[in-house]
Amino acid sequence: MLDFALADSPFGATALPIIAAPMFLISGPDLVVAACRSGIIGAFPAANARTPEQLQYWLATIEERLAGRDAASYAVNINVWPGRYRDFDAVVAAMEKAHAPLVITSVGDPTDTVRRVHGWGGKVLHDVTTIRHAEKAIAAGVDGLILICAGAGGHAGAASPFSFLRAVRKFYDGPVVLGGGIGDGHGVAAAIALGADMVYMGTRFIASAESMAGDAYKRSVVDAELSDIVYTNAISGLPANFLSSSLVAAGLNLAHMPDLESGERARLPAGIKAWKDILSAGHASSLVDSVLPVDEIVRRIGRELEQAVEGLNGKMGRNRVLTT
Repeated sequence: MLDFALADSPFGATALPIIAAPMFLISGPDLVVAACRSGIIGAFPAANARTPEQLQYWLATIEERLAGRDAASYAVNINVWPGRYRDFDAVVAAMEKAHAPLVITSVGDPTDTVRRVHGWGGKVLHDVTTIRHAEKAIAAGVDGLILICAGAGGHAGAASPFSFLRAVRKFYDGPVVLGGGIGDGHGVAAAIALGADMVYMGTRFIASAESMAGDAYKRSVVDAELSDIVYTNAISGLPANFLSSSLVAAGLNLAHMPDLESGERARLPAGIKAWKDILSAGHASSLVDSVLPVDEIVRRIGRELEQAVEGLNGKMGRNRVLTT
């Protein structure tokens, strides 16, 4: 049951201006379908489906489970860095066969992918962490930008969302999605006030009943405080946020981790794998207090958004009285 009616957004009708961000090893058909049925855009990385054939099956499953439903669109995330996928063309072909409505590209030049997605009528959003990346994505013809700012789970930028978004709005008036530390309705309200069209929210959905995260991972997110998030490029080579508890459990000494400037990779103990054993989460983990079904999470965010707007209206009203 939706708290808000579906209404037009830059990427189809949604009840709330939220994309449940695609998360490696976390987002699958159950999470995507639950998000879409709750009125927000559900997304998953193509890499979570281990083969193009499995991806094709997942897409067919999502389409079937959403058919005839009052639901938001879904998105597929694909890394366009050359050589990232051994079967890149087959992955894109699977998305084309399903006529995937939204494709989120990241880490590379999206120009060719934009052309192919537009060919079947889909739209492309591109992850960016810097002004230079944003300018290149716009030149590539993307339909919208996703600004990955400080505090995002997984690979994250270093820029403040307040400054980054306003800087992008100086030269781009197209759709913008803002991500980085947004975990409740108050964050959604702030993002919209800044000029975003939608928000990217991943960490909040790790601890959902429908995510593919194990119970221990979900509990770690629930238990985490802001100080438990470590920003480092020593695990994957790109700056990303991880749960300190998983770094320690993997045998790493937090006091002797390579710093960001060095670009050095940490030596992982035998059998320890990034993303599987070393768990990613963003600053929004400090806002997660329980494991809940996606629809309940979305209802909570909706109530928080209403409270945030009412609170802002009240404060602005008092300020006007004080200054007249």
